[in-house]
Amino acid sequence: MAMLEYNEIRQRKHIIFEGEPYEVLDSHVFRKQQRKPVNQTKLKNMISGRVVEHAFHQSDKAVEAEIETKQVKYLYSNPKNNEIWFCYENKPGERFSLAEEIIGPALKFLKENSIVSAMIFDDRIIGIKLPIKVELRVTEAPPTIKGNTAQGGNKQVTLETGANVNAPLFINAGDIITVNTETGEYTDRVSK
Repeated sequence: MAMLEYNEIRQRKHIIFEGEPYEVLDSHVFRKQQRKPVNQTKLKNMISGRVVEHAFHQSDKAVEAEIETKQVKYLYSNPKNNEIWFCYENKPGERFSLAEEIIGPALKFLKENSIVSAMIFDDRIIGIKLPIKVELRVTEAPPTIKGNTAQGGNKQVTLETGANVNAPLFINAGDIITVNTETGEYTDRVSK
């Protein structure tokens, strides 16, 4: 296991903090007047989702978490039992379910048979990582209404997964658009 110095604890790194894996969401190294430098961080618990702030001082070190990833295929969800079903990419017989809390808001951008990365810590799946951008078909889009579009008007459209996103007025039902899964925002239109 690699040890990280206080200034190596940066965004998108995974560390062991208080015995559990955390993802570093934000870090800022600064010096207060005549004092020693401090790395002020915002950490997200990868199991519970809890976000904490912690200041790492010059003498502090952290163990880098060993997060393994495996490709898995999303099969379907059973909201009645709070289960989301997956199988390993090349082993359709090895099915397993995860609780909705583990997947989090990424679930609204998952479509059936999508290949995603399962993050594994201590031989158990602690989360799912989607590609940053996914292509989804628009199933419902309100008609475009003429009006003040000087500032680039938006409307809310519904995607094939049931998610709602704001998109430009020229997007219609049937269009395929690209959505950023981290922000949940429309990025561009792929095809009509």
